[in-house]
Amino acid sequence: MIVTFKTKAYPDIIMFGKVAKRLLALMGHSGTVPGAMLSDDIEAARSRLLAGLEESGDEVITVEPEQSEREPKVTLSQRAFPLLELLAEAERRGHDVYWE
Repeated sequence: MIVTFKTKAYPDIIMFGKVAKRLLALMGHSGTVPGAMLSDDIEAARSRLLAGLEESGDEVITVEPEQSEREPKVTLSQRAFPLLELLAEAERRGHDVYWE
Protein backbone atom coordinates (compact mmCIF):
# COMPACT_ATOMS: atom_id res chain seq x y z
CA MET A 1 0.00 0.00 0.00
CA ILE A 2 1.17 3.50 -0.85
CA VAL A 3 -0.09 6.67 0.88
CA THR A 4 0.14 10.12 -0.68
CA PHE A 5 0.05 13.23 1.52
CA LYS A 6 -1.28 16.31 -0.25
CA THR A 7 -1.73 20.03 0.34
CA LYS A 8 -1.94 23.08 -1.90
CA ALA A 9 1.13 24.49 -0.14
CA TYR A 10 3.71 21.80 -0.99
CA PRO A 11 4.46 19.01 -3.48
CA ASP A 12 2.87 15.61 -2.76
CA ILE A 13 4.72 13.23 -0.43
CA ILE A 14 4.48 9.51 -1.20
CA MET A 15 5.19 6.91 1.51
CA PHE A 16 4.84 3.23 2.13
CA GLY A 17 1.57 2.58 3.97
CA LYS A 18 3.25 0.99 6.98
CA VAL A 19 5.38 4.09 7.56
CA ALA A 20 2.56 6.54 6.85
CA LYS A 21 0.22 4.83 9.30
CA ARG A 22 2.88 4.89 12.02
CA LEU A 23 3.47 8.62 11.46
CA LEU A 24 -0.27 9.31 11.46
CA ALA A 25 -0.55 7.46 14.78
CA LEU A 26 2.23 9.59 16.23
CA MET A 27 0.28 12.68 15.11
CA GLY A 28 -2.74 11.43 17.05
CA HIS A 29 -4.77 10.21 14.06
CA SER A 30 -6.34 6.81 13.64
CA GLY A 31 -4.23 5.94 10.62
CA THR A 32 -7.30 5.63 8.44
CA VAL A 33 -6.61 6.14 4.75
CA PRO A 34 -8.00 8.30 3.22
CA GLY A 35 -8.07 11.09 5.79
CA ALA A 36 -7.63 14.80 6.27
CA MET A 37 -6.49 17.45 8.71
CA LEU A 38 -7.71 21.03 8.84
CA SER A 39 -5.12 23.79 8.80
CA ASP A 40 -6.04 24.77 12.38
CA ASP A 41 -5.07 21.29 13.60
CA ILE A 42 -1.67 21.08 11.92
CA GLU A 43 0.39 22.80 14.61
CA ALA A 44 -0.76 20.37 17.33
CA ALA A 45 -0.36 17.33 15.06
CA ARG A 46 3.15 18.41 14.03
CA SER A 47 4.12 18.92 17.69
CA ARG A 48 2.81 15.45 18.61
CA LEU A 49 4.71 13.96 15.67
CA LEU A 50 7.97 15.62 16.72
CA ALA A 51 7.52 14.45 20.33
CA GLY A 52 6.70 10.92 19.17
CA LEU A 53 9.75 10.81 16.92
CA GLU A 54 11.95 11.95 19.79
CA GLU A 55 10.55 9.16 21.99
CA SER A 56 10.93 6.53 19.28
CA GLY A 57 14.63 7.31 18.90
CA ASP A 58 16.17 5.40 16.01
CA GLU A 59 13.13 3.20 15.35
CA VAL A 60 13.37 1.44 12.01
CA ILE A 61 10.34 0.23 10.09
CA THR A 62 11.32 -2.34 7.51
CA VAL A 63 9.29 -1.95 4.36
CA GLU A 64 11.42 -3.97 1.96
CA PRO A 65 10.89 -7.69 2.64
CA GLU A 66 14.30 -8.75 1.39
CA GLN A 67 16.46 -6.01 2.89
CA SER A 68 19.97 -7.28 3.48
CA GLU A 69 21.98 -6.71 6.63
CA ARG A 70 24.49 -4.57 4.72
CA GLU A 71 21.93 -2.06 3.47
CA PRO A 72 21.67 1.08 5.60
CA LYS A 73 18.68 1.23 7.90
CA VAL A 74 16.37 4.21 7.41
CA THR A 75 15.00 5.50 10.71
CA LEU A 76 11.44 6.65 11.22
CA SER A 77 12.75 10.18 11.83
CA GLN A 78 14.48 10.16 8.46
CA ARG A 79 11.33 8.92 6.73
CA ALA A 80 9.26 11.60 8.52
CA PHE A 81 11.38 14.54 7.34
CA PRO A 82 9.46 15.25 4.09
CA LEU A 83 6.12 15.00 5.91
CA LEU A 84 7.33 17.44 8.57
CA GLU A 85 8.29 19.87 5.82
CA LEU A 86 4.87 19.49 4.17
CA LEU A 87 3.10 20.09 7.48
CA ALA A 88 5.20 23.16 8.27
CA GLU A 89 4.50 24.73 4.89
CA ALA A 90 0.77 23.89 5.03
CA GLU A 91 0.59 25.44 8.49
CA ARG A 92 2.50 28.54 7.39
CA ARG A 93 0.18 29.09 4.41
CA GLY A 94 -3.03 28.03 6.16
CA HIS A 95 -3.84 25.05 3.91
CA ASP A 96 -5.45 21.75 4.89
CA VAL A 97 -3.63 18.43 4.48
CA TYR A 98 -5.16 15.20 3.24
CA TRP A 99 -3.90 11.73 2.46
CA GLU A 100 -5.13 8.97 0.24
